[in-house]
Parts: sequence; C-alpha cells; structure tokens
Amino acid sequence: MLLIPLPAWLALGILQLPLGSSQECLNQQQVLSVVRQMQKLLVAQEAAHLQGTRGLRHHLSILQSHLQRVATKRNEVCPQLAVPLNGRMLGRSLRVGHEVHFICDAGFRMVGSETRACRQNRTWSGTQPFCRSIDDCSSNPCANSGTCVDGNQSYTCLCPPGWSGPSCQSPIYSYWVTLSNTSFSRQPRCAEGRSGSRRCSCDTGFQLQPGGVCQDVDECQLYQSSPQTQICLHDCLNLPGSYRCLCPPGYLLHADRNACEDVNECTRKQHNCSQGDLCINTFGGYRCVRPKCPPPRHNTSYVKTSASQCERNPCPMDSRACQLAASSISFHYLPLQANRTVPRVLFRMSTTRSLGDSLRFAIAGGHGRGVFAVRRSDRHTGELLLTSPVAGPATLEVEVEMSEFSHKVLLGKHIFKVTAFVSPYVF
Repeated sequence: MLLIPLPAWLALGILQLPLGSSQECLNQQQVLSVVRQMQKLLVAQEAAHLQGTRGLRHHLSILQSHLQRVATKRNEVCPQLAVPLNGRMLGRSLRVGHEVHFICDAGFRMVGSETRACRQNRTWSGTQPFCRSIDDCSSNPCANSGTCVDGNQSYTCLCPPGWSGPSCQSPIYSYWVTLSNTSFSRQPRCAEGRSGSRRCSCDTGFQLQPGGVCQDVDECQLYQSSPQTQICLHDCLNLPGSYRCLCPPGYLLHADRNACEDVNECTRKQHNCSQGDLCINTFGGYRCVRPKCPPPRHNTSYVKTSASQCERNPCPMDSRACQLAASSISFHYLPLQANRTVPRVLFRMSTTRSLGDSLRFAIAGGHGRGVFAVRRSDRHTGELLLTSPVAGPATLEVEVEMSEFSHKVLLGKHIFKVTAFVSPYVF
C-alpha cells in the first residue's frame, strides 16, 4: 500500500487543537475536509494497487496452466508405431491408456501382438507385429490322404479316388453300395490233385459258392447291423474282398481304421470365425461365439474385462438394485456328445478368494433347466450336472448363480453363463 505522509504542521495542529477552541489556525470543517480528501486519495491508491496485483496474478496463473498442459501432453504419449508391411493399424491415439490394433491383408498372417496399449511409463505393451505370407498347406487341411496345392491366397486339395469336397472330406459312395458283379465275384484258384481230384480256393474276403464262383463276403451286412458285432463306429462301405469304415464330416478315421476322431477346426484354423469371435470346437464341427455384457439397466452397467468375462461398474450409493446385481459374469462353452450317461458333472464352480463364510449355488435361468442341476461338492465349490441324456444336435443354455454370504449377509454374486453344444453323434 502507498502511504502519503501528513504534513507535520497539520498533524500537530490537529492533535493539539481542542475542539471548539477559538485560537485554532483552521476551523473544524476545514480539517474534516482535508481528512476526507486524504482518505479518498488513500482508497483510490489502494484500489489501483490491488487491481494491478490481481491482474498480474491472473496472467501468471494462465501462463502456468498453459505450460503445465503442454508438459503433460508431451509426457502422456507413447512413441509413434510403425505400420507393418502388408497390414494396417487401427487407432490413432498415442496417449496413455489407449490401444492400437493391427490386422494383416488377405494372404498374410500376424506375427507379434495384434493389440498394443500405451502404458503409464509411456512405453507400448507387446511386441511390434509383422505380416507373414500364409502357407495354406502348413496346417494339412486336406483329409483322407489328399494332396494340398498352395495358391496365392488359398489352397486346393487334390483328392484320392473315392473322396471329394474342398478338403476331401466327402466320400463318393452309396450306402450298402453294390458294384458290378465282376467286382464282387471272381473265378477261384484251382489245382489238380494226383488222383485227378480238383481243389479250388478263393482270395481273402471271398467265399466259394455252389456254382464254382468266388463271391464277395459283405462284411457290412453281416456285422454292422448289430451293436454287438459292429465293425465300424459310424458307417461301413463294402468293397470287393474287404470293407472300409466311414466317418461323418468333422471327423477323421482313427489309426485303427474303425473309430472316428473329431477334427479340431479351431486349432487347425479350418474355421471362418471373424476377428473378435471365439472359436469353440464341438464334436463334428465348431461354433463362432462373441460373448456380450448385459446392457445398462437400473443403474447397473458392466464392462468387458476379457473375452469371456464382464465386471460390474461401481454402483451409485443409493441404488439397491445395482448392489443386488451380479458383480461379475463369465461365459463358458461345453461340447457334448449325444446321449451321454447321467448323472454327469459338466462344470465346477468356486471363488478364487473367499471373503465370506459360505457360498450358495442355484440355477437362475436358461433354456435347459430340465436337464441340469447344481449341487455342493464342498464348502466353497459347486458342480453343474447333466441329469438327462440329450439327443443331438441341440444347444442348451443355463445360468448358474453363485452367492457369497457372511453371517447371512449377501456380499456379492457371480453368474456363470454355460452353453452346451450337443453333437448329433455319440462319439
């Protein structure tokens, strides 16, 4: 504050002059007028000084905020990433907490990280990806001894006799096929004996008939129709002198030449699931699934934390509906063979960390309540059981609710969404 000194003679006169004295140099009105003028001058000086100080402080604050934003912006981004050759990068933000995704052009496959995130230390997660040319024949896509010919962006299977289809998976036959008589009969091998007798025999798989002809033995007709004598797990094709076991699409003939072995299309990359889908292998095929979190409802919303897990967002303090909703939801997919023996344990449930003193399990919904049940296996583990045989093909869904309690007070819930894909076959 700027102070203006009062003249000594005026200050001394004001202090020594009694009010109402007749010997004063200045009368009372004049002194009051001088004092008021001095007060106004001091107030004006003080206001001007305060306004200047406030303006300077405001400009300094603006400058400081701008400098902090520039410094923060520089510090919260990761280095620029390179776009892989024969590929693309999705996402442009390089800020901390953001992700970028990479995809390869047709005919190429990704090697490295498909997704990279900008971490708090301003480095990228994962490894730099690159796109490698696909050798479509590397996964042995041709079944039944077919020959794979690699193309530009695909492959071609050259099938052996008796097989057809893109992957040589379809047999060319008619059930209980009957070929020409010349194929299923042939002349016997005969030899003359010393006494003039004639002895004849047939090749393996043929039987000598009264007319002197070797007739094929139809092994399929003799043995396949009875479960006790069945020689093929699935279908049987009679051949001249022998037979061949056949498997349905999605299976390969086992090394023992009688049983059928499921083809895992997911691990062999013989599926057409889109990017972001989960490929679930089933008996005789596969399914493409993409689990989704429930939509927001009654102040309750979920965020996807993994491909098959959803977590509930924090609840408002006054929302009881949100607090009673499941705190997490997980998705599970089970391949099943048809007509399995029951009861059969399909799925076990437990909590990774126990906060309460007890768990309760119950079926909360789904489309397969009649064939499922839940039971406790120990204090902190429950089991989902198949209680009735199911003829396929069929898709069954069930929701199992696991509730955790402490002294009979609910601490939280978890929902297991289980989907069972039942095959048309028992193998």
